[in-house]
Amino acid sequence: MRLDKFLKVSRLIKRRTMAKEVSDQGRIAVNGVPAKASTNVKVGDELTIRFGQRRVTVKIERVQETSRKEEAAEMYQIIKEERLSETNE
Repeated sequence: MRLDKFLKVSRLIKRRTMAKEVSDQGRIAVNGVPAKASTNVKVGDELTIRFGQRRVTVKIERVQETSRKEEAAEMYQIIKEERLSETNE
């Protein structure tokens, strides 16, 4: 599944266009490698996403085409969540 679609379906990012913009800005890495929106992701991959002053690392647990709001959080497991300082960027 494409990275931008996974981010939308899992509700890590609300809109697919926003997921595409964030990934094209180089703020998402898949298994430590900067990723574009079209990068394919699979179960077991680790995503590191930078949201402003936060960096979230998640592991993909499940990939599915659609999900209900209640099921979305089951698609990934948060491994690490950290705040970035001004000097860290």
